[in-house]
Amino acid sequence: MSGTRAPRSVVILALALAVSSLAMFSSFGTAQVKKGKKRPLQTRHLMSGLVKVHCGALKKSLDAEPKNEKAWDEVVLHASLLNEASYILMSDGRCPDGTWATAAGKTLQGCSQAVLDAAAKTDVEGARNAFAALVKSCGACHKAHKKKKK
Repeated sequence: MSGTRAPRSVVILALALAVSSLAMFSSFGTAQVKKGKKRPLQTRHLMSGLVKVHCGALKKSLDAEPKNEKAWDEVVLHASLLNEASYILMSDGRCPDGTWATAAGKTLQGCSQAVLDAAAKTDVEGARNAFAALVKSCGACHKAHKKKKK
């Protein structure tokens, strides 16, 4: 080794590039995924066209206190579609991190299944409690990933 050193400006440039690259790659882990890798559905359209619609309809159905088979079938419809949405949210490279995996995967799947289980027993309170936990989970994920409108 000859003992020659790189000019200070080269060292500073190399360090700056290393730090910016690290920051860029670490942000990939927590950024919202705008759409899947292979399928065209954008995450925002999935949320507004499926999740939001059926979440609101499920709330409305439960607030009306389902009293007959037709009303409970509406609860099952909306909870089933929310359950299915949880699988879509976890597929095709959409899941960026553990917050998303917990909320969109585990909790949305589990809570929507709990609504379905309660509906099978015509248990309004059980369905409402499961729905409340589902909504709370959505809020945690939105706090971490949803872009704020300006």
